[in-house]
Amino acid sequence: MGTKKDSPNHTGLYQFAEQQGGYFTARQAEQVGFTYPLLSRHAKTGRFIRVKHGIYRLAQFPESPNADLFVAALELHGRGVFSHETALSLYELSDTLPSQIHLTVPAQTSRRHPDLKLHTSRLARNEITQRHELAVTTVPRTLADVIASGMAEEQVRLAVQQAVEHGLLSKASLQRYAKKRGGRMARIITNVLSENTEQ
Repeated sequence: MGTKKDSPNHTGLYQFAEQQGGYFTARQAEQVGFTYPLLSRHAKTGRFIRVKHGIYRLAQFPESPNADLFVAALELHGRGVFSHETALSLYELSDTLPSQIHLTVPAQTSRRHPDLKLHTSRLARNEITQRHELAVTTVPRTLADVIASGMAEEQVRLAVQQAVEHGLLSKASLQRYAKKRGGRMARIITNVLSENTEQ
């Protein structure tokens, strides 16, 4: 679109990759004038690294510690938001790495991603933020999700304590959010915050 097929826009491709940990999709490359044969040629010469079908990395970018998450986001064409245990891990509020990558997606999203754990739910704009250049649920929403999915209360308690200690949220804002959600979240959050106050 606007770029001739025979004059690929390397700056445009770099701008895509720069915001995505060095990764880009074949579709994005095509938008800035890279034909599939040209993509293949650059992959053979080592300028582009083919990560999986339709997803590449510019070789000049070092591999990101969150490489698997950038690739997952591109697989879903930006329609997923990292959530649940994956979001906890991004906030460094969990000692265990999730066995699957968790994302919350709109209802119409294709389910043909067996390596990803997709959760269908509506997210309000104020429940989405950015962390390490990735779209992720906010800390309160993340806590609500892991509580709803049945995470052990002791793990939730630890995550809440660390979130407050690290300044990721205030006790008051978490209490307000928990009251609005109600149920198990309100009970657990109220208990944890009252314990912290007593200490």
